Formats: sequence, C-alpha cells, structure tokens
Amino acid sequence: MRKFKTSSFFIEYAPYMALALLLVICCISSSGFRKPQNLLNITRQVSYSGIIALGMTFVIIGGGIDLSVGSLLALSGTLGIMTMLRIENPMTGLLVAAVVAFAVGFGGGAVNGLLVNLGKVPPFIATLGTMSIFRSLTLQLTNAGTLSTSNAAYGNLGGALLCRIPLPTLTLFVLTALGSVLLYKTRFGRHVCALGSNERVARYAAINTPLVSFWTYALTGLLTGLSGFLLGGRLCSISSTTAGLGYELDAIAAAIIGGTSMSGGRGSLAGTLVGVLILGIISNVLVMWGVSANLQDAVKGIVIVAAVLMQPRKKISN
Repeated sequence: MRKFKTSSFFIEYAPYMALALLLVICCISSSGFRKPQNLLNITRQVSYSGIIALGMTFVIIGGGIDLSVGSLLALSGTLGIMTMLRIENPMTGLLVAAVVAFAVGFGGGAVNGLLVNLGKVPPFIATLGTMSIFRSLTLQLTNAGTLSTSNAAYGNLGGALLCRIPLPTLTLFVLTALGSVLLYKTRFGRHVCALGSNERVARYAAINTPLVSFWTYALTGLLTGLSGFLLGGRLCSISSTTAGLGYELDAIAAAIIGGTSMSGGRGSLAGTLVGVLILGIISNVLVMWGVSANLQDAVKGIVIVAAVLMQPRKKISN
C-alpha cells in the first residue's frame, strides 16, 4: 500500500517536479535565461497555444480530440481583423472585431461538436476535416497572404499590464484559475470527467453525454477565437499560412505533459499550464544552448513520449 501511494504521488506531481528541475537547470546553465524579461517573453510566447490547451484539456478529459484549433485560430483572427478594417472608430472596431473572433471560434467549435455527437463522426476524422476547411477558408479570404491593421488600440493588447505582465500571459493564468473551478467545482466538470471515464456508465447515470461533449468542443472553439484575437494584436497582423500552425500539437502535448490522460476521464488545468511552460522553456533554452532547430522538435517528442509512459494505464477486463 505504501509503495502504491508513493507511486501515485510521483505520477500526480511529476509535471511540477519536472518544471522545477528544468528551471534550476536552465537558470544555472544560461545567464540569459534567468533574466526577468526573458521569462516574461516565454510566458507571452506560450500564452496563445496555452489558452487553446486549456480548452483542449476539457476535450481530452471528455474522451475526444480536436485537431482543428490551429486553423480555427487563423480563421477567427483573420475575420476579426477584416471586420476591424471596415470600421473607422478604433475602439468600436476593436470591440466588434473581438466579438467576431469569439463568435467564429465558438461557431467552429460548435461545428466540431455537432459532427462528433450528431453526425457520429469519430473526433479524429471530424476535426481533421474541419482543420483543412478552416485553413482553406482563411487562405481564400486573404489570397494566402498576411492581413494587417493600423489600429493602435489593437496593438496595445500585446503591451504590459500589471507588474509588466503582458495581457496574453495574464489571460492565460486567469483562465487557468477559472477553468479549474469549472472542472472541479461544477456539475459540468464532473460530467466531463464521467464522460471520459466511461461513457456508457455516464449515460446510465442520466448524463446527457452528447450535450456535454458538444460543450467541450464549443468551449475549446471559444478559447481558440480568443487566442486568435490576441495573437493578431501582437503585431497588428495575422498570416493566413503560418498563424496557428502546429498549435493543435502544442495544445495536445501540453495537456499530456500536464497529466491529462489520453484515454479520458482525468486531467488538470494547472497541470496543463505546467505543460505549456515546460514546452516554452525547452524551446527557449535550446535556442540559448545553440541546439540546431532541426533537433528541437525531437527533444519535444521525447518529453511527450516520456510523459505518456509515466501515465497509469486503464485496466482492461475481459
């Protein structure tokens, strides 16, 4: 019994211990890494995929997957800027663009939810298809180019706020806290965990499993729209070809590294935040160490595989 408890403790807190160890190693090995401005830059760089990763955590806990978030980010950000360009008043344009980006993100997530739960399409296939659709629409709207705006108010979104913390970073931490409350303290969160643990048992417990699953995808889409809006504000522009590229993999990887089970039923928003930071720190320090860019993804892959290997397996009964 003591051995089991020790093992469970290690598995549960492994991401936090890994983050602490990684920070110590990086701070000792690189003087540039431990500069406060560099640490803030890391949090800002990972905040865009991190916000998406929070929604992805709900989807994975519920037993699903969403591969379309990167393309949906590009589409929502593009339509937001296109709306902004049509409105002369800067603040009005900013507010309307935000609403449009959020609505497009939510709509894209809702489409995924309907395909999975109403159309009975496997999540991998459904979101793989919408990934191509969303990206193609973005390329068509911009002629495969970059869309820019001169709205100064929009550019200020990437600036520093409290204690020089960038808005995207602050948003990521606030949403992590709110998402944790939603997951652990509400009926919806309990239903998501029940859905991922055993969908049949959840149905027997009178849980509307299709509706719960639908809302996990819709929530992820809404957060993706928010991330697309914030990403556009970073440089007052968004590229139809590179915006959000690979974000779906980063979001899934962050959730897995943070302890979310790929088989569903278990996960943590705080753990996902830790996973986001681990990926960001690894990318940052590898550049400082002079590691070839061609090998950086290999290092990330090793971290992901190691995280999966440390996760407990569900017992399969015959």
